[in-house]
Amino acid sequence: MKRKIVIGLVAIVVAMQFFRIDKENPTFDSNNDFVVIMKPSAEVGNILKNSCYDCHSFETKYPWYTNVAPVSWWVKDHINEGRDELNFSVWGTYTDKRKDHKLEEVVELVEEGEMPLTSYTLAHSEASLSTEQQEALIAWVKAVRQQ
Repeated sequence: MKRKIVIGLVAIVVAMQFFRIDKENPTFDSNNDFVVIMKPSAEVGNILKNSCYDCHSFETKYPWYTNVAPVSWWVKDHINEGRDELNFSVWGTYTDKRKDHKLEEVVELVEEGEMPLTSYTLAHSEASLSTEQQEALIAWVKAVRQQ
């Protein structure tokens, strides 16, 4: 009986591998990109590219584990949600009101330690923000919002 259950579970896991996620990043007009438009300092630009862009842009780098279902499905769902919430690749298409609201949310979520997600930084330790990086990002965003 146990053997049949194990064989059944293995068969399900193998079958899941045939349902692949789409890992192709959409093309976009780089003139609409946040870093191009907002021209942050090199430090802030690097923070954004290293800690935010994987889930919040069309520049996602898919790691090896996105080849394994169901992990790949979970990761793709996070990326889709991230892009829906804030997409740095299409920043130039946002209204001024939406831009200001998104910047406000960036400050709030970074201050509260909610971004980047812990589930992301566990696998991508380089994306973790030091206190200094958090402060630099928050200070820059606050300064931009006051202009």
